[in-house]
Amino acid sequence: MNTPQSLNLHTDPADFAGIDVYAVAGNPINHSKSPLIHAQFAAQAQQKMHYGRLQPELGEFKNVVKNFFAAGGKGMNVTVPFKLDAQELADVLTPRAQLAGAVNTLRIEGGKIFGDNTDGAGLVRDLLAQGIALHGARILLLGAGGAARGVIGPLLEHAPKCLVIANRSSAKADELVGLFAGLAAANQVTLESRAMAQLEDSVITSHAFDLVINATAAGLGDESPISNLAADKIFTPKSFAYEMVYGKPTAFMQQALYRGARVSDGLGMLVEQAADAFLIWRGTELSQSIDPRAVLAELRSA
Repeated sequence: MNTPQSLNLHTDPADFAGIDVYAVAGNPINHSKSPLIHAQFAAQAQQKMHYGRLQPELGEFKNVVKNFFAAGGKGMNVTVPFKLDAQELADVLTPRAQLAGAVNTLRIEGGKIFGDNTDGAGLVRDLLAQGIALHGARILLLGAGGAARGVIGPLLEHAPKCLVIANRSSAKADELVGLFAGLAAANQVTLESRAMAQLEDSVITSHAFDLVINATAAGLGDESPISNLAADKIFTPKSFAYEMVYGKPTAFMQQALYRGARVSDGLGMLVEQAADAFLIWRGTELSQSIDPRAVLAELRSA
């Protein structure tokens, strides 16, 4: 299955006779916690399976996936930077994958590749598990890229009072508002777009938010997507700040903490979206056999 254009990290189905093989594909991928998470789910549900890593070179994703499934692979998670490639590759998309505009979960059935997106469901379940009420909440979503688009639908389905999408330039945020206007109206949600700089304006941003989600890539570095002046406007001690990046306190999280807000990184979202993928592959009847919060607690203590 391995090609000169990809790095096969103990994932060739031919090496695991009699065992269903799954993988996560990304570049880079060595840091991924997905193999550990799925190994724990498999142990909880007493499933015999192997889950490894694949690191396709840029431009080689589709070949690597096709070779993986041709060799007997059963399913694949997809992470940065290949979620759009996965959407293009899939023969059939679930409605939520179509709405998200990206795919993070692939499976093969009857010779067809099915694409799904579990990111938004994972975020919502992590928020609810942490006691964050979404119905009737004022939500601010920072960013208008793929990570943001993937979670808007599931958030709107919980009928918050309003959802404001803020981006460095408002054009991409405007596009998302247009794309999700129907779903927002169906759930009676006020859906608005804003340029990031407008968060500093007391007239435009006249109320703080119950929930602020950072879906930008700023957390990967040492920057925050918002200024301290904007942070003063959007956070109160009653706010909850959610950072999709995990593994370190970010500048965004520190801004929220300084203003008395509660914070969370995105590790719970990672575990919960993985649980969704596991059930897609192994069967929803196993939902009572796995415990994502126990897996999360294990990761937190490691």
